[in-house]
Order: sequence, then C-alpha cells, then structure tokens
Amino acid sequence: MENLIIDYSDAEVLRKELVVLKHVDFQLRKGEFVYFIGKVGSGKSSLLKTMYAEVPVAAGQARAFDFDLPRLKAKRVHLLRRKIGIVFQDFQLLTDRSVHENLLFVLKATGWKNTVEIEARIEKVLSMVNMANKSYKMPHELSGGEQQRIAIARALLNEPELILADEPTGNLDPETGTQIVEMLHRIASEQNTAVIMATHNLALTEQFPAKVYRIEEKRLTCLSDTPKSEENHNQDTKE
Repeated sequence: MENLIIDYSDAEVLRKELVVLKHVDFQLRKGEFVYFIGKVGSGKSSLLKTMYAEVPVAAGQARAFDFDLPRLKAKRVHLLRRKIGIVFQDFQLLTDRSVHENLLFVLKATGWKNTVEIEARIEKVLSMVNMANKSYKMPHELSGGEQQRIAIARALLNEPELILADEPTGNLDPETGTQIVEMLHRIASEQNTAVIMATHNLALTEQFPAKVYRIEEKRLTCLSDTPKSEENHNQDTKE
C-alpha cells in the first residue's frame, strides 16, 4: 500500500512471557499523526517498543519500513532505529552535558563526521523547536517544557520518517503539554513525518484531532473519532 511505513496484522506482543496485546492490526502511512490512548499499563509503551525492536512481536506479521520485525536480526536493529525518533515522558537527556553536547553525542553515535554539517544540523533542529538560543544551557537549567523541546530536537536529528512520542506531556503542566502536542502536529505536517503519540490525556486528542486508537483488554481498536465524540454519539443513541 502506498506510503505505508508500519503494517501489523494479527500481531501478538509478549513481555516476560505474558501476553500484553493480541490480534493487533495497525497501519501507519508517511506523514500521518495518530494517538494511542489507554490506561497506564494497558500496553501503549510495549506496542511502541515493538516498532523499534526493543520488545519482540511474538506472533503474526509486523513490518516497520522494510524490516520484518519478528525476524529482524540484532545486527540490523540499528538500521531500523535510524529511521525512528523517540520522545520519552522523562526526557532522558544526558544531565552532565549541555544541550549542544547532548545533540552532538547523538550525531556522532549515528555516524556523522563532518563538523560543518553537524553544527548546521544542530542549529536547524533547535530552530525547529524554538530553542536556538539555549544550546549552551545544561538540562537542569531548563524548564520541563524546554527539556521536552530539546528531546524532540534530538528525535529529529537524523530526519526520521517516524516519531514515537510516549506520554510526552506526562511530566508537564497542561499549558506546556498543549504546546508540545501542537509542535508534534506541526512537525508531522511540515516535515511529512509520521507521529504516534501515546497518551492517557483524552483532552489533548480532542484539542488536536487525529486518528485515535484505544488499547484496552489487550486489544487495539481504531475509534472513528475522538473519545469525546464517541461518547456523545453513544449518549445520543441511548436518548
């Protein structure tokens, strides 16, 4: 299917030999923004982790880009991960080095060698998240929202085709969280980068509409609209 970058069919996800998710059918296209919603512990993070081969797909079919995930050899995992940027709830910045050094570390670790190109890329991603004047700062000198912006900049360094944002607003106040989600939507639109955002904050899915998938009772279900709209529809039907 054209522009399909993630394709799961009847997939099963295990963690420590326990079934976390079963019969997962999911497709994602280039530039598409989708939400995974569900309670804490429902399996949102586990499903995201299968996409960069940290958690195995135990059964069924699962492809990310051109990689067959159940059969992906360890020596090729780094090739898959270069296509994906990851944004965590707790930022996961290196606390002993500056913003610039955090981004420099990632570029060097992924094979960048040309100093001019490295500096240009760091400057560009910081500008994309409106943090161009903060490169000298240490993480502890930044607010939570600023740290998450840097984490998004880090995820963008290698021009990924997919960003996985795992509860990116979980440690932020509502106003800052809104800014982060707005930024992720803008990146998806302007960079044609697909984004999957896991969240249990249903208000954000209503404020910034996109396709919503619910994870509940070990199943992934596509909702036709945001949760609020679905609830309103159900109430109208009852009436």
